[in-house]
Amino acid sequence: MTPDMAVDLTLQPIRRFGMDGAILFSDILILPWAMGQSLEFVPGRGPVLGAVRSQADLDRLDPTRVEQATRPVMETLGRLRKAVDGPEAIGPARPGQVTLIGFAGAPFTVACYMVEGHGSREFEETRRLAYTDPAFFDRLIDLLTTATADMLCNQITAGAEAVMLFDSWSGLLPPSQFRKHVIEPARRITEIINARHPGVPVIGFPRLAGLMAIEYGHVTGVNAMALDTGADMKAVAEKVPDTLVLQGNLDPIRVLAGGEGMRAEARAIRDAMKGRPHVFNLGHGVIPTTPPEHVGDLIKTIRDV
Repeated sequence: MTPDMAVDLTLQPIRRFGMDGAILFSDILILPWAMGQSLEFVPGRGPVLGAVRSQADLDRLDPTRVEQATRPVMETLGRLRKAVDGPEAIGPARPGQVTLIGFAGAPFTVACYMVEGHGSREFEETRRLAYTDPAFFDRLIDLLTTATADMLCNQITAGAEAVMLFDSWSGLLPPSQFRKHVIEPARRITEIINARHPGVPVIGFPRLAGLMAIEYGHVTGVNAMALDTGADMKAVAEKVPDTLVLQGNLDPIRVLAGGEGMRAEARAIRDAMKGRPHVFNLGHGVIPTTPPEHVGDLIKTIRDV
């Protein structure tokens, strides 16, 4: 919500390491907050929201508020686009080298926080509600699907050159629910973005999806699919369309540890993906205590041919 800070935080790794992608500094819970759900970040607890578990709770959400509420985010994107496309290099990055990536939480993952009211390892209340009141849960997912597509389209209009859909908790679902609440919303969101902004890549990240990632890659229509640390990149590559870009998937703990083990595994992932489109990345977020020098060493390893 503070563009000066968000711009600086987004560009810091670009200035230092010359990475090829800059991802908007924001949070997946911006969307429910923008629709009117209470949200507070409590030290030691993380996000705390007013739980949405009834039709009355759902009726209090207003997707028409999102465009106005997220204007600082869109300002951030506009300023970032000028920075990455500007005539002067950003640190070691060359002008035009850096792709600006917008993002949103996928409907199921965002619903987990909205229903639970806080973070969780299992999101029992969310999954119970999906089973005991499927009609209500379907309405929530449908609302989030439309609102997420609209917000991502607004991000593209503001300057994002690609967008990423994070489904961090998709691996909690059995196949039938995964198809309904992960694959289908991602397919609809991608379809809307393709219709409004043809040619803008959509990256999907069904974290911990296991074998369901293969179906996700075939059905959703995303241009790229990010894989978590537990996925075998080569095995997945053999079972998804050749045109699907794969992204990932070095273990973030490897980067925390650093050294030759990190370098060897990074080279193995890179070499396994030779001959097909691949975006090298981690299998999830950077561990906060990771020495920045390890990140620099990793980037050098990947770029050395």
